[in-house]
Amino acid sequence: MTSTPAAASPVRLRAVDAPGQPEVTPELEDLYRGFEAELLVPLWTEIGGLMPPHPRSSAVPHVWKWDRLVRLAGEAGRIVPVGRGGERRAIALANPGLGGRPFAAPTLWAAIQYLMPGEDAPEHRHTQHAFRFVVEGSGVWTVVGGDPVPMNRGDFLPQAGWNWHAHHNATDRPMAWIDGLDIPFQYLTEAQFFEFGRDEISDAERTTPERSRSERLWGHPGLRPVGVGHTAPGSPLLSYKWEHTDRALADQLALEKEGHAATVEPGHAAVRYTNPADGTDVLPTLRAEFHRVARGTETAPVRETGSSVYQVFDGSGTVSVGDRTWSVTRGDLFVVPSWEPFSVRSEAGPSDSDSGALDLFRFGDAPVFEALKLHRTVTDRTATHPTATHPTGTHRTAAHRTAEDDAR
Repeated sequence: MTSTPAAASPVRLRAVDAPGQPEVTPELEDLYRGFEAELLVPLWTEIGGLMPPHPRSSAVPHVWKWDRLVRLAGEAGRIVPVGRGGERRAIALANPGLGGRPFAAPTLWAAIQYLMPGEDAPEHRHTQHAFRFVVEGSGVWTVVGGDPVPMNRGDFLPQAGWNWHAHHNATDRPMAWIDGLDIPFQYLTEAQFFEFGRDEISDAERTTPERSRSERLWGHPGLRPVGVGHTAPGSPLLSYKWEHTDRALADQLALEKEGHAATVEPGHAAVRYTNPADGTDVLPTLRAEFHRVARGTETAPVRETGSSVYQVFDGSGTVSVGDRTWSVTRGDLFVVPSWEPFSVRSEAGPSDSDSGALDLFRFGDAPVFEALKLHRTVTDRTATHPTATHPTGTHRTAAHRTAEDDAR
């Protein structure tokens, strides 16, 4: 058996004179050199970093302005071709705290994708679960498993991993949208696979139907097709239309005004996209929601384990994440790292929002944390609405309050 020479070992230990640490002696120094040679790290030198009192995300709060993203994506459209090699003209959001990696958060990947008039993005598949969300424009069809699915403003299009998919732009205008995937999570767990597909899709797949086959089968509210089994992970519905999302949010706020329980807190409506086959999240590792915050409403600050990325669909407002505050408008994206307090104030009105409210699309990694029994949510008890529920619908409990006190 051989040991790693101390000088070549990646382990570096330093004896320090500090509370909770052993007395600094020559014997301790020799012990540490022995640990280094055998690639060992004692817990007493690391416990503060490995077991902090509450999550300390390496990601930091940040905002990306939509007008700048679209401008740069347009330049890329003129310069960078779509095809084998790059596969997609997708430009990822890189969180400033993650060392330049193309990750919006430690578990989440988000990007603006841009397709020029008449262009095709070639077919491929991967184990990473993905979705597309359209903040503006139309004219692109994503073809999933041979099923052409239209993409229009406000539509949410989930796609579970290991499904063949391509895109084609059937118009004379470029189009941009955002992609969300669990790439960082699968990268961290070393579980990812990828395969190239056909270079070109067929003429039958290049059609432009108003509704995809998946919508015709699964897109009827509250109705499940009896003759079709479904065992694959993820939602079989490939498009969640804006008209249904918009109506659901408007109805919640209207019911609230009529005195009925409908919203997660006063002036704050929210819906979650779910799998019509079983009511679970649309994707095994990603949760997607849509929030509408009425003008003048300020949401109660919330902390939760896991990260989220938001995009402003419509309207304007002020966003606070941790110690950062920004003004946001249509298209802007921002990230909420794990356990950072998050709240928004709506300043939207008829002049900048079709709904007259601040509309926010959100996706996050909650299904992973819930599956591992690590999901925790607290709402600030000193907030304007102390009895409010969390935006995902999770009510504060005594256990949550204790966890909040401990975390502080």
